[in-house]
Amino acid sequence: MSVDSQDSPAPIVVKPGPDYPYVYSRYLEPIATVPLGVPVEIYTEDAFESHLYSSEQRPSEVLGKYLNPQSGPIFIEGAEPGDTLVVDIADVELTRDWAVSSHIPDFGGLTSTTFTRTLQDPLPEKVWIYRRQENGRFSYTDKFSVEPHPFMGTMGTAPDLEVLSALTPSKHGGNMDVRDICAGRRAYFPVNVPGAYFYTGDCHAAQGDGEACGVALEITGKVTVTFGLIKGKTVTWPRIESAEDIMVVGSARPMEDAARIAYAELVGWLVEDYGFDKWDAYQYISQCGKMYVGNMVDTYYSVVGGVRKPRPEPL
Repeated sequence: MSVDSQDSPAPIVVKPGPDYPYVYSRYLEPIATVPLGVPVEIYTEDAFESHLYSSEQRPSEVLGKYLNPQSGPIFIEGAEPGDTLVVDIADVELTRDWAVSSHIPDFGGLTSTTFTRTLQDPLPEKVWIYRRQENGRFSYTDKFSVEPHPFMGTMGTAPDLEVLSALTPSKHGGNMDVRDICAGRRAYFPVNVPGAYFYTGDCHAAQGDGEACGVALEITGKVTVTFGLIKGKTVTWPRIESAEDIMVVGSARPMEDAARIAYAELVGWLVEDYGFDKWDAYQYISQCGKMYVGNMVDTYYSVVGGVRKPRPEPL
């Protein structure tokens, strides 16, 4: 790992490795300490630590025991338990010209898994290599190509006590797989430990809602963020803000509980910051809310509930 910094406005550059954590934990040594308000460029590995690169490979023969290497933890100066970490995402840059997807035995939304057991055989292993074309799209076949929408599959802070797998989304963030963790968004995460211990990784060139097979267009990346804090006030679940919308990510099983978390937290946000009566907020979301599935494959499912930022209506 190396950390390079220069005087403002040059960003702090964080290049992790060679050893990546596969957990969100307060018990690891920070790889960098960064101040508030300074751009930070964080390089990330793909979900397979770049060990999967050919359609001739079989994931079971190539990959190790763990997936989703993380860049972190990063110690945020001034962050204390009870604060909210504010992450302004300026850019998500894809750092190679190919991405990989695959079928992994006992993993995915449409096959038997360790959490959803059946007697059917696992899906056959297969690897797809998508290469960036001259028009910028990613393709492995002439039948279809994919428009890139770079985002970070994982982002969040360390839990207070437990150590959570980098495959797990929960209150801390983690492996949410939601496309709105992208350039131009502001994300909010709870601060559970001194320094917040921020992690990110699992860059995706693109992904459909739900990440159906469990593997998006996995790729190495560089995410540029600036950290801020809301002192003395914390969020319970990850929040996301765009220029037009506010969103909350809920993660649970069954999926309807994740949806309930997202919308219930959104009601609270409207009451706290937008002056809504609780039941008016519920009505507003009922008529104007938007929802999509981040993932339907992980230890918990992630659902994003969102609504347009309220604006005074002309009388």
